[in-house]
Amino acid sequence: MLQFNSAIAQRDVPLNLANYDKQVIHFGFLIGINTTDFKVKRVGQFNSLDSLFVLEAVKQSGFDLQIVSNWHINDHFDLRFLPGLAFAQRDLEYTFYHQGVEQGVTTKPIESTFLKFPVDLKFKSNRIGNYRVFVTGGFQYAIDMVSQAKVKNEDAEFVKLQRHDYGYTIGAGFDFYMSMFKFSPAIKMYQGVRNLIVDDPLIFSSSIDRLNSRIFEISFTFE
Repeated sequence: MLQFNSAIAQRDVPLNLANYDKQVIHFGFLIGINTTDFKVKRVGQFNSLDSLFVLEAVKQSGFDLQIVSNWHINDHFDLRFLPGLAFAQRDLEYTFYHQGVEQGVTTKPIESTFLKFPVDLKFKSNRIGNYRVFVTGGFQYAIDMVSQAKVKNEDAEFVKLQRHDYGYTIGAGFDFYMSMFKFSPAIKMYQGVRNLIVDDPLIFSSSIDRLNSRIFEISFTFE
């Protein structure tokens, strides 16, 4: 009886944007908040580097603005291109010791403005009333517009990172069909593949073997 009543109630729900999914191409925009940090691999002889003993990446928050271009493949798959800007910061903290006594922590903030170009394949469930569930997977290429990779760093003021980055993304979320637009909250994770550290003899860079970006994002899409 409960299943029957549920089915009746579902049929009684008016469908918003009933012909929305028949569009081959549509557009929208995305706003999001992110937390960004690094996956750090230290050099093998890390503890022999002067008095540096601890190296940690500290995540910080930022935000995203993107344009959504969606190509409808079939009822369950879409191909999406989402170029945009991401503003991010992450910190590297270096703790120094001398003869077993902590000498203090040096923090190197790394601010980035990414021009990014993600391409996602979106897999959608069947439409249930006015919503769907979806998962995404894809590839992202990004350019750090404020990279200091080629700037002289004689005073060890900053950690040099590569200007270009690329990696893969996975995500999940919901499509809600409203009366005038489709609203989609989602979560997404980006794992960079490229080693971002630039060869530099200064201890803040020479203590790092590999440095890869990690980004977690909560986004809200309007299409």
